[in-house]
Amino acid sequence: MKSIVLFASGSGSNVENIVQFFQNKTNVTIACVLTNKRDAKVLDRCNRLNINALYFNRNAFAKTDAVLKVLESFNPDLIVLAGFLWKIPENLIQAFPKKIINIHPALLPKYGGKGMYGDYVHAAIKENKETETGITIHYVNENYDEGAIIQQEKVEILSNDTVPEIAEKVHNLEYEHFPRVIEKLLLEQ
Repeated sequence: MKSIVLFASGSGSNVENIVQFFQNKTNVTIACVLTNKRDAKVLDRCNRLNINALYFNRNAFAKTDAVLKVLESFNPDLIVLAGFLWKIPENLIQAFPKKIINIHPALLPKYGGKGMYGDYVHAAIKENKETETGITIHYVNENYDEGAIIQQEKVEILSNDTVPEIAEKVHNLEYEHFPRVIEKLLLEQ
């Protein structure tokens, strides 16, 4: 049995998509969802989906080993950042080498780095009149959005696409590809 721990900061739509993808698979379990926001909508989704969820604050995450100890208790095969906005501290990266992955809503290395998430990315892409965007699934290292790329998927942007339309195209790529990449990585272990 393979085990996944998910991190999320917001609504949790990717978390729900991943949970639904694996719900009928007997070889993978979602051990827990961790969030850094006490009022994150992902907590409501976890309650509805009957998934364990824990909240932690910045001190527990970055200045102590509290979150590390929680992760070690679950012994996950993969840690998946699904809309998680904080930089992962070095103690977690060292404890779980090549086991932490992230999804970014652009084709890295473009439009990555601190502050480049969600609609900020899509607005920058629109402003720069890009003709394509996509998703990048990558390993997490000590820098924002600089870990080794696992997979990228592209989508065309039309000149009249709005930021919400670009976001929808990117979300559709996320929902289609992220769970499959997670499954592939788990099977390769």
